[in-house]
Amino acid sequence: MRNSMKVFSILIAIAVIAVPMHAGKKVTTVDTPTISCATGSTPSAINVTVTGGANTGLPAGFSVQWMLESEFVANGSVWPGDSYVDPNVSSFCKASFSGNASGYNYAIGANGSKTVTIGDVIYDTPGASSACENSPLQCGQNYVFRAFGHATSTLNRSAWSNTTTCATGSCGGDDGCTYTQGYWKTHGPIPAGSNSNEWAVISLTLGTVSYTDLELQAIFNTPASGNGLLTLAHQLIAAKLNIASGADDSAIAGTIAAADAMIAGLVVPPVGSGSLSPGSTSALVSALTNYNEGATGPGHCQ
Repeated sequence: MRNSMKVFSILIAIAVIAVPMHAGKKVTTVDTPTISCATGSTPSAINVTVTGGANTGLPAGFSVQWMLESEFVANGSVWPGDSYVDPNVSSFCKASFSGNASGYNYAIGANGSKTVTIGDVIYDTPGASSACENSPLQCGQNYVFRAFGHATSTLNRSAWSNTTTCATGSCGGDDGCTYTQGYWKTHGPIPAGSNSNEWAVISLTLGTVSYTDLELQAIFNTPASGNGLLTLAHQLIAAKLNIASGADDSAIAGTIAAADAMIAGLVVPPVGSGSLSPGSTSALVSALTNYNEGATGPGHCQ
């Protein structure tokens, strides 16, 4: 009897020890999301909506992949097996949208949806990151998209969503057209890669403060991180560079004046430490972005 009790006690001890080994094991996955085209796309950016499933939603956010439809079809309508991004050899790219950041919430509840913009505005979107954050999409092109839900401490990442095709807007003319902030950032006094300096000016005024071209480049190179002043400055610099290069300003002159009035004497980081709330600048940022991306005004350059 004593031996039986001893064996029983040992078995219980082993069971108790074994429980923690399996307690943290993931046994379920995040629901597979769906992805669809959304309104508001421009010649250099596309809006897509990611929708969570009925059970888990997307509690830790999601990632989106995209590439030119023509390249996708040439690859047998198969996504790249390697997620490495090299924009010099392929249009394939990806972006992550995670958590809560400066009012941007990517934790989606059951059946909830979130619309995000794919283009170089990712650079200034809190909680978003991408290897192509300075690269606008090509105008007049179809792109394919897919998404997956991020894993949590208790849920594995989801399976891939459906693949959907969305289009950028048509291109504008070659004369007097506009480029995005990503173009001007990488074609400035400190150009990226093999690019050249395409700026037609060596200084600009933002609000009432004048900045040299190197100071403007430093502003471009500083992510907004929730500072509405930086987001506004990025689009305002791009708009003024477009105009200096010959773009018609009739559709944006009033917005530029309003943006300068709002900035006034604030000194934009990293040159200074000025700041504005994203909510106070959002309408102006949207109007300037639409101009730079070709949704309004003379159109985006091909």
